[in-house]
Amino acid sequence: MKAIKKILKAVSLVILSLIVLVTIWWFLPARTPQIASANNNAISTIDYINIGGVEQCVLIRSENANNPILLFLHGGPGMPMMYLAHKFQRPLEKKFTVVQWDRRGAGKTYFRNKPSIESMKVRQIIDDAFTLIDTLRNRYHQDKIILAGHSFGSYLGSIMIKERPDLFSAYISIGQVVDSKKSKIFQEAFIREQAKLNGRLEIISELNKQDKPDFESWLFEFGGELKNNTSFFPLVWSGMQAPEYTLPEVLKVAEGSSFSSSNMRYNVLTGSILNEIREYKVPVYFFVGTSDYTTPHELITKYYNFIKAPEKKIIYFKNSAHFPFFEEPEKFCSEIDKILPNKN
Repeated sequence: MKAIKKILKAVSLVILSLIVLVTIWWFLPARTPQIASANNNAISTIDYINIGGVEQCVLIRSENANNPILLFLHGGPGMPMMYLAHKFQRPLEKKFTVVQWDRRGAGKTYFRNKPSIESMKVRQIIDDAFTLIDTLRNRYHQDKIILAGHSFGSYLGSIMIKERPDLFSAYISIGQVVDSKKSKIFQEAFIREQAKLNGRLEIISELNKQDKPDFESWLFEFGGELKNNTSFFPLVWSGMQAPEYTLPEVLKVAEGSSFSSSNMRYNVLTGSILNEIREYKVPVYFFVGTSDYTTPHELITKYYNFIKAPEKKIIYFKNSAHFPFFEEPEKFCSEIDKILPNKN
């Protein structure tokens, strides 16, 4: 009996400790670490800016506020990059003023104020982006910025470069969206191949049905989203460690992503990026994970070969799928440093 009582007491203490830790974690405020700077011109701030009638969150970090502005457009359409930023962008803050933006319907912005369904349009998102860019240019006295778009953010980025090339000194595409119908063909071929190799005949049976299921779970299972992981958990766990996010905000990320995906209306292009954007009037750099089948890497390579630009380069990440900034952060930052020595 004494042994059982000791075990129960130990278990109770563990449970109580967990409750205390989770309670503290729940109420920890969002913050971003200060940056030490010899010139006393560093910036590290979480701001809410009224953009298009919605208070939207931006994280701005730099060792020198005079550094060229590098704005990231996250994917999703409602999956923030801000809650992953602490895992990869610190080296970039030495030479750039790095801006992470949770758009309407995403991340901290969604947590603070859920936007109207009617406002979830590509045109509105792009107009929001131009408003933010004007705010940043005026605040930091810069004529042009560097734009980086990941996944759905690359869809927005390509359109923005087409519409306002005068605002940008360079464009970095990460997991470029090219053509959704053609992507499905590559994805299905990849899943079929992997299913055969792994003896997953039930997957092939599902793919043979007229109404095909969503591919995402299989893309994760076979390393087409994250090369070395079979679920979204590593991204969520990283987000839970982000000082810029409270625990309640992290737990709302999936809801915001679902809201944005379900309600986004594509009202700018009538066709695909592949068919409608074949020329970029600024230098463009494609970052491609060689295991990426969310935005299939073979299709990105074909698109890269089609396009014209004053300068272009494609950089492959052999140990990455759709998230090279997360899967190979050191190489990601190093490649940006190489291609953007004087783009301000």
